[in-house]
Amino acid sequence: MRVLLNTGSTIDEGRLAKGGDKYTEDYRQECAVCWISPCDFATLGSPEKVKVTSKDEKHSIIVFTKCTDAVMDGNVFMPRAIWSNVVIDPDTFSTGSPLYKGNPVTVEAGEGEVLSAEDVVLKLYMGGN
Repeated sequence: MRVLLNTGSTIDEGRLAKGGDKYTEDYRQECAVCWISPCDFATLGSPEKVKVTSKDEKHSIIVFTKCTDAVMDGNVFMPRAIWSNVVIDPDTFSTGSPLYKGNPVTVEAGEGEVLSAEDVVLKLYMGGN
């Protein structure tokens, strides 16, 4: 399913990040998540996890789902954290900051591990185990 990804801070994401808790399970549970509208969630088969893939199909990440009326059909939300950074468009258009709103992505039911923040860095950015 092609959708628009919007990212931003949540209260708990900010509290955990500013408190130095980015390597905790609480941070993973708060930030490694994709908020999906009830209609789109049902269309995907009500999955526990989804695979979110960048518009160029070069990068993807498995995250938990959150079915909520807080997002509109055709849109998803992910807290602005390392998991969403995997799939947002890195082009900054000379602003020094990528677009965190309206990124086209593909979302599909996903299988596999939801990586910790540390494992995202080690496995996806550093190419290690």
